[in-house]
Amino acid sequence: MTQTETHLESTVGPGAWHDPGALRTLRILHRSGKLAAEYRAVPGLLSRMPQADLPAAGQLLSRLDPTEVRRHAPDVPVVSVAVTGHSTVAPVVAPLTAELARHGLLLEPKVAPYGAYVQDLMRPSDEALPQLTLCLLDAYTVFDDVTVPWRAEDVEAAARAKLSLLAGAVRAHQEAGRGLLVLNTVPLLRRFTHQLVDLRSRARLGAVWREFNRGLLSLADQHPSVVTVDLDPLVGEGVPAREPRTAQYARARLSDPLLAAYAREAAHVVRARLGRTRKVLVLDLDGTLWGGVLGEAGPHGIELGAGLRGEAFQDFQRTVRQLGSQGVLLAVSSKNDDGPVREVLKGHPAMVLREDDFVRVNANWKAKHDNLRDIADRLGLGLDSFVFVDDSLFECGLVAERLPDVAVVPVDEEPALHPSALLADGWFDLFELTEADLERAGRYRTEALRQEFREDVGSYQDYLEGLGIEVILRPPDESELARVSQLTLRTNQFHLATERLQVPQVADWTAHPGRHVIAVRALDRFGDHGLIGALFLRREGELLRIDNFVLSCRVFSRGIESACVAAVLDFARSTGASAVTGRYLPSPRNSAFSSFYADHGFAVLGGDGDDPDAVHFRHDLATVAPAPAHLRLDAAFGPFDAATDGHGDK
Repeated sequence: MTQTETHLESTVGPGAWHDPGALRTLRILHRSGKLAAEYRAVPGLLSRMPQADLPAAGQLLSRLDPTEVRRHAPDVPVVSVAVTGHSTVAPVVAPLTAELARHGLLLEPKVAPYGAYVQDLMRPSDEALPQLTLCLLDAYTVFDDVTVPWRAEDVEAAARAKLSLLAGAVRAHQEAGRGLLVLNTVPLLRRFTHQLVDLRSRARLGAVWREFNRGLLSLADQHPSVVTVDLDPLVGEGVPAREPRTAQYARARLSDPLLAAYAREAAHVVRARLGRTRKVLVLDLDGTLWGGVLGEAGPHGIELGAGLRGEAFQDFQRTVRQLGSQGVLLAVSSKNDDGPVREVLKGHPAMVLREDDFVRVNANWKAKHDNLRDIADRLGLGLDSFVFVDDSLFECGLVAERLPDVAVVPVDEEPALHPSALLADGWFDLFELTEADLERAGRYRTEALRQEFREDVGSYQDYLEGLGIEVILRPPDESELARVSQLTLRTNQFHLATERLQVPQVADWTAHPGRHVIAVRALDRFGDHGLIGALFLRREGELLRIDNFVLSCRVFSRGIESACVAAVLDFARSTGASAVTGRYLPSPRNSAFSSFYADHGFAVLGGDGDDPDAVHFRHDLATVAPAPAHLRLDAAFGPFDAATDGHGDK
């Protein structure tokens, strides 16, 4: 722990949350020239910083040389972002720098010249592709093409023409394989609507504008690697769309507060792209899900349902249940006696959430951080998958201190503000909701039955044999491509090459001659695990390469990963391959599996010139170990095309 981190722990420990001195500390580090060296302490500082201070923090952080930061913190992930747009876009860099730094990421921006967005999107692919392109649009994207005097019909014609131009530019960007693109809807400004003096024309202009924004939103439906951030909800919450002076003199057509809010949304997109979406929401009870203290008021004395505050707590429960219906795992960590808690969850007439909505209820008098560890262990998930909500600043501070991987959301005594606090950071945002997401809670409840079975048998081998595991390997059908993509985006531990693939990239693998995507499914006596892994294989002459192997953390240590390797080796030998190679690309979260291939009979080859960061392994197929005896393996890789050249192409 650095001196700065030690200072942070002592000044923002349990009992504190927002630290008004955090910005001052950041400024001191900047003036002393130590900010790059202390970059690992920055996320902690920003997490305690009042929201109003983040833009100023971003100004300081954006002055850092990314190369200098990487020298001191080589493990900090770098996110390269190209920023372009219709007007001046440079002001978004500072807030985006701060928002990414909050999540432990380092921004490497490339800002385009004024108004160059169409050329930027249509430019052919170059060598140094950014991970993300932000294309900022504003009302002048349309109105700059409208001449005075104008009517609503003139704006309609300009909007249609601009939407057609944008659609072509986006298509060119995506067909060139230039990665993730973020657009935005455009607020309609009063300064334009009220230039029309008759109310019917204003209404017509509003309809025209909504159709333009609908077209921008539909581009995300047409292209899986396009995201359109809707700015209407931000403006609807009171964020000003425009500042007249900067709009006029600096051509910065979106206000600084709106750019800050947009930057937060864009950071959520980046986080989802890097597989950092959270999966588990752990909630306190007293003061969080209901008002009052259950141990003092009793089950019928808590604030819930009746009265204004009771209705507000009920509304927060509706928000939580909505998240749970989309695959977010819900759990409880409460300092309470278990019996009364169960009584409320089962029978209180005003409860929106019921006992069956939670995969785990820890109601006891243990420390909250110990309860969170217990929930993580029982679910088989890392703490970096957790979000914790509590109305006690002491408990929030203690969990943040003891479990820094957990995202902590403090709420206060005003329940009407609980939903906004929970949703502010988009912790559970993902690119596409799949059937596996909708079935997740049921599968984790089934996992609890497996845990009970494990506790009832003598040895771990007896447990494995009693599970009756079946592993099924098949090429995915079209409906499963989104799930395979999601596994590459969200899995961090057993992800041997840590390559994040969007649906079109997975589809390209399945269609490419000489390549195979193999979906891994598993089931046992307690139920169907679903699609829990994927192998990406590539044939090069007599070699079969495992380019990537990803497996859900909830099925670790049951022999499934060994069964997959055995199936690949059998497939290779049956199709005339002379050897199988495996590729391991180190990441901050997959180090536990660095020896996976070596443990399965592969010899270490080291790196190569084309892939210097990866470690390569080779299996000569002389002796192929069978799949573990406690499970049944059903593998069918599909037709094999041997007519490939050295790149796996015909």
